[in-house]
Amino acid sequence: MSARPSLVRRATAEAVGTAALVAVVVGSGIQATRLSQDVGVQLLANSSATVLGLAVLIAWFGPLSGAHFNPAVSLADWLAGRRTGTGLTLSELGAYATAQTAGAVAGAVLANAMFAEPLVAWSGRDRSAGHLWLSEAVATAGLVAVVSGLGRTGRGRLAPVAVAAWIGAAYWFTSSTSFANPAVTVGRAFTDTFTGIAPASVAPFVAAQLLGALAGLGLALGLTGRAPRTTDRAEAATALPLTAAH
Repeated sequence: MSARPSLVRRATAEAVGTAALVAVVVGSGIQATRLSQDVGVQLLANSSATVLGLAVLIAWFGPLSGAHFNPAVSLADWLAGRRTGTGLTLSELGAYATAQTAGAVAGAVLANAMFAEPLVAWSGRDRSAGHLWLSEAVATAGLVAVVSGLGRTGRGRLAPVAVAAWIGAAYWFTSSTSFANPAVTVGRAFTDTFTGIAPASVAPFVAAQLLGALAGLGLALGLTGRAPRTTDRAEAATALPLTAAH
């Protein structure tokens, strides 16, 4: 039975993984708008790249940090573990969320640099509307339910495919194109490109995502009942990774 990596290494993995994810999301969005004027084709290119990149990143970073890449998923992990003594501690949750947010900003800046865009350009894309907030709540609820449900039923190894598939589907069936991630939402405010979000639209998106995460966790707990028993935090983290999203 091997011990988990140190918190510094896990937080670093979360930062690097989230940065890579945002670079994929933002970079593919910029590339798509340069290659086609058709919005449908642009969204198809952006969603396809995100699905493929996300699956690879989850498979790569899952054994290191759980590959959350998402404060909403980390919050759900902390809440779910309160009764069993597994999951993140409160201090780990803070470290993860901080690393994820910093990584998301770095990923947006990197994508801007790769396409000769201004390194930091506040997005002018207003995304303030009730139907968009509802979409974010639904997308995040589904994401957390998938992640938590897989973990609690001992099928965490399916996360790379299942999580990427959910995000890819939610790109198309939600009007918000499924940000479903507070850190990524903050990062995408730093790019005035296809995938950007105006800074004024960030707070309502994040609020909707956090409410959705609570709903998704409640659904997973209600449907799956007790989590598999384990007395070792490291074993639980390795066997039942909580992984996530766009």
